[in-house]
Amino acid sequence: MIYAKLESPIGQLLIGASDDGAIKYLRTPTEGRYTDAKTQGPFRIPAQWREDPQTLADALRQLREYFAGTRHEFDLNLDPDGTPFQKKVWEALQRIPYGITTSYGELAKSLGRPSASRAVGAANGKNPIAIVVPCHRVIGKDGSLTGYAGGLPVKRALLELEKVGVIS
Repeated sequence: MIYAKLESPIGQLLIGASDDGAIKYLRTPTEGRYTDAKTQGPFRIPAQWREDPQTLADALRQLREYFAGTRHEFDLNLDPDGTPFQKKVWEALQRIPYGITTSYGELAKSLGRPSASRAVGAANGKNPIAIVVPCHRVIGKDGSLTGYAGGLPVKRALLELEKVGVIS
């Protein structure tokens, strides 16, 4: 695995990818720590990972553009690890347009599984590629902020960047 770090308005991000540059992880500073790792800033990075910002230059550029407000869609090679159901949910998340939110129930309906909002929520919570796979765009059916692996302040900041009004 290779990685790169990016300073962003929400803190330092960690991007992990396969050696060919396919993105496997994008973590915010408050997301889960790795075990069997060396500490690198706010992250614990597995010792066998190697830093390679050159291979991840396009991902870094696109993320900078997103935070600058000039990119509304990502065009990156993604390769997240997950179950077939999780991958379907993550693909559906990528279809939520910039600046738009949806609820877990609506996302479940879009997948043809209207009674699976809890399963959709669980898959959303396991999303390994934050921001690019925009799980922050899923909110409560009443418009309130709900759980986010990066923390609700980060979710709020991402939605404010996209100019989405939310209920605290």
